[in-house]
Amino acid sequence: MQYTNLGSTGLTISRIALGCMSFGDPAHGWQSWTLDEEASQPYFRQAVELGITFWDTANVYTLGQSEEFVGRAIERYASRDQIVLATKVFMPMGEGPGDRGLSRKAIMQQIDASLKRLGTDFVDLYQIHRFDPTTPVEETMEALHDVVKAGKARYLGASAMWAWQFAKLQEAAHLHGWTPFVSMQDQYSVLYREEEREMFGLLADQGVGSIPYSPLAKGRVARPFGGEKTARGHDDKVGDALFNDPDQDRPVIDAVQRIAESRGVPMAQVAMAWVLKHPVVDAPIIGATKPHHLEDAAAAVDLELTDDEIAALEAPYTVRAAGGF
Repeated sequence: MQYTNLGSTGLTISRIALGCMSFGDPAHGWQSWTLDEEASQPYFRQAVELGITFWDTANVYTLGQSEEFVGRAIERYASRDQIVLATKVFMPMGEGPGDRGLSRKAIMQQIDASLKRLGTDFVDLYQIHRFDPTTPVEETMEALHDVVKAGKARYLGASAMWAWQFAKLQEAAHLHGWTPFVSMQDQYSVLYREEEREMFGLLADQGVGSIPYSPLAKGRVARPFGGEKTARGHDDKVGDALFNDPDQDRPVIDAVQRIAESRGVPMAQVAMAWVLKHPVVDAPIIGATKPHHLEDAAAAVDLELTDDEIAALEAPYTVRAAGGF
């Protein structure tokens, strides 16, 4: 495994992050494809063995169960100091005024609930899961700053929003001397490149690191076009809404397949290597549900694509509607 600093901070992270949205009892009713605690254990252990020590979860994943699984897995397979632990706030956790959004009440209530589930006194990275149009940015950024000053989070991050919204939040922090964001968890893959248009330039200018989710386009670029779907693929409304045009999808997927076959490596390694080569990308996030998912991601760190291969992967891309916000 290779390691890098998150954005312009001194925080060292593995170049692959373990995404923990896949972990939670499916009987809990959140998603049908999640893994219960027993089934999830091999992936936590495998991550540690591969040197993947950056773990990302959220309060809303299986309505808190993911955080509980992660907290217990850290005790079993690592030490708290060994893991760079990230979680998120914004999505609804209930019906009360502190159960959703980015108000001061919600942030203060949800950080304490997350810490309790995770079994720790602090998280390394506390991220807002989306932009909250109903709360003044000053209220959100001051509350997040207070979370950091209280020692409950070391750094702040954001996820999935328009570039102007991120800039507005950052400006509020800089103007008032509050803690700014050091990372952006945005959607990015060879099949979805809209972040290149404005967000990546903003991140580079401000020294913010990208930790993209769905770097394999929800599995679309990890298998030939029209190939057999995974369990999640049969129940993925977000992916189906975003990647639903064969004229857009197939040329890119076919290019990934050709290069993977010529290299003698899985398609996932090629697609991941392409994401990793972007200078603003620090650590793509992989949600593993099969052993080879983390193995392929780790191997991609050392896979160097040629200029011709990169050009072949990028040439078929056509503009998409921005999504995921």
